Amino acid sequence: MKPDVENATQSPLLNPPSDREIGRRAQKGTLVSIASIVFLILSLVALALIIINHEPLEKDQKNNVKSLPLRPRGVAEGVSAKSNPYLSNKASYNWTNAMLSWQRTAFHFQPQTNWMNDPNGPLFYSGWYHIFYQYNPDSAVWGNITWGHAVSRDMIHWLYLPIALVPDTWHDINGVWSGSATLLPDGKIVMLYTGNTAQNVQVQNLAYPANLSDPLLLDWVKYADNPVLVPPPGIGPKDFRDPTTAWIGPDEKWRVTIGSKVNKTGLSLVYRTKDFIHYELSDHYLHAVPGTGMWECVDFFPVSVNGPNGLDSSVNGPEVKHVLKASLDDTKVDHYAIGTYFVENDTWVPDNPHEDVGIGLKLDYGRYYASKTFYDQQKQRRVLWGWINESDSETADLKKGWASLQTIPRTVLFDKKTRTNLLQWPVEEVDSLRLSNFEFEEVVVKPGSVVPLDIGPATQLDIFAEFEIEFLASKGIGKGNVGCGSGAVDRSALGPFGILAIADDQLSELTPIYFHLSSITSDASLTTSFCVDETRSSMAPDVSKLVFESKVPVLSDEKLSMRVLVDHSIIESFAQGGRTVISSRVYPTEAIYGAARLFLFNNATDINIKASLKIWQLNSAFIRPFPFD
Repeated sequence: MKPDVENATQSPLLNPPSDREIGRRAQKGTLVSIASIVFLILSLVALALIIINHEPLEKDQKNNVKSLPLRPRGVAEGVSAKSNPYLSNKASYNWTNAMLSWQRTAFHFQPQTNWMNDPNGPLFYSGWYHIFYQYNPDSAVWGNITWGHAVSRDMIHWLYLPIALVPDTWHDINGVWSGSATLLPDGKIVMLYTGNTAQNVQVQNLAYPANLSDPLLLDWVKYADNPVLVPPPGIGPKDFRDPTTAWIGPDEKWRVTIGSKVNKTGLSLVYRTKDFIHYELSDHYLHAVPGTGMWECVDFFPVSVNGPNGLDSSVNGPEVKHVLKASLDDTKVDHYAIGTYFVENDTWVPDNPHEDVGIGLKLDYGRYYASKTFYDQQKQRRVLWGWINESDSETADLKKGWASLQTIPRTVLFDKKTRTNLLQWPVEEVDSLRLSNFEFEEVVVKPGSVVPLDIGPATQLDIFAEFEIEFLASKGIGKGNVGCGSGAVDRSALGPFGILAIADDQLSELTPIYFHLSSITSDASLTTSFCVDETRSSMAPDVSKLVFESKVPVLSDEKLSMRVLVDHSIIESFAQGGRTVISSRVYPTEAIYGAARLFLFNNATDINIKASLKIWQLNSAFIRPFPFD
């Protein structure tokens, strides 16, 4: 297909919209269909139920008007912040029910209603993929954390199951927090999870399926003598959480690592056990990094340095590296590093100390946290889940009746080209959602221009894009700036350029996903930034809008490439085959439903861009409640 290059808009990204323009457009009315009116009625009913169950709102001392609490949720209880209280100071946008309805995703996993955060204990068992998740059954804000449960044949189409674990004993009465499943060689399953006690002490508890002949694992039993682990000497009562999947050593003892800290040093403790009831603490930390603060949701798994498949958690050997990942409570970022595991003393050492856990590579450079992998023995792959929170206000979340979602599951492999990175890629099952497709070959985008791509509505898309650089004869080889700057408005000789997702025709709302080159070396390799700019994604003031920046290695024999999954209010962007990933949330007020469009853009000054794209419209994935046929 040939896009409308002749009508390409010149220099639309040089200046952000004025306050006057924002105010004028924000006052425009929205047409609401009959379906939207029905949704309004249902939403009001749901909202009434949510408000009834929502924790008491705090009184404003000045005017006695009730407002949402300004203290981040979760911090007092001993977990990372689960709200954006600073948005309470922003003017509240007049969200319509049609706008809020559009924000719900079509093929990402999320509960039917209410709050969700960390993924827990994913596994494949008896033909079903299981996902457990931190869930508040009573409200669209964090609190009363239980374990939700869902199953799928393909990790795309999900069936909701009854709640798996509830906070009903003294050792988890203040929350059934994160945990992991271990599938034993004899087919049994053990689930270790963190419970928050009545005294707000974090302890580790054991649970197991009541009936292994049930492929849905509907019923779970808590071990009668829980907890099986309490904070050891020197570890704070609120600094001991999130046990990993276990792996077995040559001594036939299982190992589990748990996140913690000592002062400002983040660390992972190692315990050994033969029966998951009695444990011995290792004399050594698995690893520790000063200055990184509390480590949550630690993950530890092997990757093959030469093979094409994922590995079971217990595999080790000369062709194996180990990945250590920690979710940093202080920064709310998931960091990882690749290194060597020494089984003789249960320690791990990074390959590159300058890119250690917490100071180097990130699993995702956008809105992403509390990730968890599992080994899929059916397809011999390592699969990664991650939690994506909301970046709007709690007021809006309560109005729409839900908050948060999980990423599309991603396969994880060692990058055999760079040998310094992981590669993340959407599971192949997402391809089953593809509908109509569009191809654009070698579209030339000149400096300072935008080219519309005629694909119709652009709300549910799978986009592959490759870019070639064409230097202008009068300019020669230039040098750009370093990084993503202030977003797509920040021009240099070599960038930015890429696509504009979830944009309206007037480009009053748009989300640029782009490359920005800083230099081209003598061997033709690139120093490249990969970026997502949310700053113009929405007219609404009560939304967090950031510029996400990453550096991505681009080898001399590679073209610049990206894959972008668009699903309403979430955009997942993968650069260079998944060496770098950025997840972002967008809440447009204009670029919704049929008004959402897709564009190419080039805001560099010294280069033309030649872009080739394959784009699929994506179907919605059905998600059904239990019981089902």
